[in-house]
Amino acid sequence: MKKFNNGDFRIENVGQTVELYGWVQKKRDLGGLVFIDLRDRSGIIQLVVRPENEYYDIATSLKSESVIKVIGEVSERENKNYKIPTGEIEVIVSFLELINQSIDIPFEISDTTTALEETRLKYRYLDLRRESIKNNLMLRHKVTMITRNYLSDNGFIEVETPILCVPTPEGARDYLVPSRINNGHFYALPQSPQIFKQLLMIGGMEKYFQIARCFRDEDLRADRQPEFTQIDIEQSFSSEEDIWATTEGLMKRIFKEIKNVDLEDFPRLTYNECMDRFGSDKPDTRFGMEITDITDIFSHTYFEIFSKIIAEKGIINAIVLPGLASTISRKEIDKLTEFVKVYKASALSYLKYNNKELTGSIVKIMSDEEKKKIIEELNLQENDMVFIIADKKKIVKPALGALRVKLARDNHLIPEDKYNFLWVTEFPMFEYSEEENRFVAAHHPFTSPKVEDIDKLLTDKENCYSRAYDLVLNGYELLSGSVRIHDSVTQAKVFEAIDMTQEEAEAKFGFFLEAFKYGAPPHCGVGIGLERLIMILSGTENIKDVVAFPKTATAQDLMNSAPGVVTDKQLNELGLKLK
Repeated sequence: MKKFNNGDFRIENVGQTVELYGWVQKKRDLGGLVFIDLRDRSGIIQLVVRPENEYYDIATSLKSESVIKVIGEVSERENKNYKIPTGEIEVIVSFLELINQSIDIPFEISDTTTALEETRLKYRYLDLRRESIKNNLMLRHKVTMITRNYLSDNGFIEVETPILCVPTPEGARDYLVPSRINNGHFYALPQSPQIFKQLLMIGGMEKYFQIARCFRDEDLRADRQPEFTQIDIEQSFSSEEDIWATTEGLMKRIFKEIKNVDLEDFPRLTYNECMDRFGSDKPDTRFGMEITDITDIFSHTYFEIFSKIIAEKGIINAIVLPGLASTISRKEIDKLTEFVKVYKASALSYLKYNNKELTGSIVKIMSDEEKKKIIEELNLQENDMVFIIADKKKIVKPALGALRVKLARDNHLIPEDKYNFLWVTEFPMFEYSEEENRFVAAHHPFTSPKVEDIDKLLTDKENCYSRAYDLVLNGYELLSGSVRIHDSVTQAKVFEAIDMTQEEAEAKFGFFLEAFKYGAPPHCGVGIGLERLIMILSGTENIKDVVAFPKTATAQDLMNSAPGVVTDKQLNELGLKLK
């Protein structure tokens, strides 16, 4: 039925008769002439209906967002609008059909709408008509097609893995699905295809990928949804270098085709280097302000608080806000102090450097030698400001890391249209869970330890590092991955290190461990967060803007009222009773 896209016509189409369909974006009655902006997915074209036209009365009665069909001749506009691609032409209507009249809409369909997010989510089918949301979904489509083509060209096979799975521990809570046929038993929606993609490697697929739907029952935030999509990749007979090359090639292809940007090879930093320099394992490297350890400067301080912290093996670190000391008021410093307290820092000290002199909260307790060293080691320039936190390392680094990003954002120090990728490598193999009072797998229990750290699995867990890696883009964790364990001896040691008995391992992963007895190849992989990638490419900071039908922070769909209630009959069929 529809042959033409409204946004495709230009001045060279003048004189052509066209049949168009779409929604009424806007209607204007100017001196008897009715002007209609007709919108479809491709864009907007202006229609003109003259008073003598037999369809004039229909045109004057049209409401916004009504669906119409028109036939008319493309004509050159007298008053051109160069802000839109079709702004040099208009269509003189000779036929108009009202296909479907719209009732009054609850909010304006435009990118400048002032409607609350809750309203837009309730009427998401209307929100999808906005230019920005539509473009984000089209961008998402382009990225997935580039991904499929790139990976297929490089020998990867797309394989779908099950959605109804057995519950396995992967770090977050599972979404459970009760079984009607097997009352008392439950499926789990996959947090990732992790086990299945490894089984595909054991099954000899060698190179696999999937645009995979994943589900995690966890607290939500601006860059997280309960159901999400990842570009899932696994390859056999490969090491870190191989999977990094695959991933970098994919990212270079995407950014070239979408942004016309030629990416350089991605730099690499270890987890420890990232924490020391940026206070984060997903650092934004588009700007400086790196963390500097100044503990040695105060090694002989008379300031009791600092000396006590150093005696207890704490550290004193600083970041420098360049050239903006005069813009930071005492009130603002108080707000920043409250900010770092969220990260368990008890205090925030500061210094300002002006006219070759230091002023600030701790300058009175500093010796001349300490002042001199601060200026030299931090390479202070006129109007620089220093922020200092002294405490345990596990508090100082994250607190200063978060403060670094906040200061950069608040003071517009982060360059736009810049894409900084970074491989973060050698993550800790384990992390201590205060809640469970034991060490747990930092990534997942199938992550391979560094070869030189295998002997530390049971004897020195805090200093045991893995062959896990993340790819960071502009401060977002874009993907996680690892080289997988492929031998039963190492796997048994990892289970023992996290206090998982052989019986528990068999109960949770029995079928998986059995598969490894039949010749498992060395393999590794990644899971790329598709929504986060689209967020960055589209320039939004809200994941809802790149998902067709998103959920709220309380995991609700305001449009269809999910999650909903079920009947007693349904519960009885499932063998369930509500508590």
